Amino acid sequence: MTTPALTTLSEEETMFRDSVLKYARERIGPKVAKMDAQNQLDDDVLPGLFEQGIMGIEISEEYGGAGGSIFDSILAIEAIASVDPAVSVIVDVQNTLVINAIRAHGTQAQKDKYLPKMATEWVGSYGLSEASSGSDAFALKMRAEKRGDKWILNGHKLWITNAKESSLFIMLANVDPSKGYKGITAFLVEKDFKGFSVGKKEDKLGIRASSTCELLCENCEVPEENVLGPVGKGYKVAIETLNEGRIGIAAQMLGLAQGAFDLGMKYMLQREQFGQPIAQFQGLQVQYAHVAMEIEAARLLVYNAARLKDAGEPFLKEAAMAKLFASEVAERAASLSVEWHGGVGFTKEFPVEKFYRDAKIGKIYEGTSVIQMTTIAKILQKEYAD
Repeated sequence: MTTPALTTLSEEETMFRDSVLKYARERIGPKVAKMDAQNQLDDDVLPGLFEQGIMGIEISEEYGGAGGSIFDSILAIEAIASVDPAVSVIVDVQNTLVINAIRAHGTQAQKDKYLPKMATEWVGSYGLSEASSGSDAFALKMRAEKRGDKWILNGHKLWITNAKESSLFIMLANVDPSKGYKGITAFLVEKDFKGFSVGKKEDKLGIRASSTCELLCENCEVPEENVLGPVGKGYKVAIETLNEGRIGIAAQMLGLAQGAFDLGMKYMLQREQFGQPIAQFQGLQVQYAHVAMEIEAARLLVYNAARLKDAGEPFLKEAAMAKLFASEVAERAASLSVEWHGGVGFTKEFPVEKFYRDAKIGKIYEGTSVIQMTTIAKILQKEYAD
């Protein structure tokens, strides 16, 4: 990754980003191709991420975390994604979705119980999507019924990131379908709870080392104290969490774009045709100059959204813009990098084809590109109406 020409990084932030990048290159980089081919995470990756404090960035030090900010999480996600986007999404979901939700909506008892584990050993997943509930997130059909001092969950979830490795799952279920989205409630479900299981693992186009699985609840018993946030307010938990999660995916796509671009530039400077490096040809210069500009613009959008979130300022429009634009730039940068590599770029001998496959998911998960545009448009309408 080249050093961004960005003056808003403090010395401490720069050191943190560079340390994560160094770790990713040295400890994760050699495993990337094998993990992709085998469709699974290497056994050493998660312990290493925990040892580095990367899996609990925003957890306070009293719980064993790093006591960092969303901006710190974004820097880590971006750096890791430049090496392997599949590993970066594991870090993203852990920090911006699961930990974020517990910190924002958990009771003191829930924080005391789960945050120390999330900082040191437990991976988390976010169970929202279902077969009938994708962009229409609140069309979910998983049900929760109160029986004594427990809630009984029934239904299944699809496309859940980190599911194979996770010990804790935030599950969204409806306790009263007659109330529509106002019946949706969030639950903290441990993998060993009776009636809970992880189902089929998807065989995906990209980010293959990151597990994506089905979750099954068959009379799953959840203690009453594991309701996350008020009963019937799960929609609030989901909306607030996903808004931050968009910045995380934007950072992943930013890192992916940078990683693909770096490979392309190095190759074009080494590959000679007609007596000179192909980077000297004007047709390619126009292409890579434009991509470099877009990556830097994406970086500014992503960093700005994270800064706003940390400052407690409105950031929904900026997060949607960052996610939308960064995913477009990632796909474009990876595609052009394959072309810059010529024939070898189309083979698995060179790593750039993996970036190309990994990029596609950026326009799909945690809000499709169309949903991001709709969100931006609605906010703009309100701003101009006011």
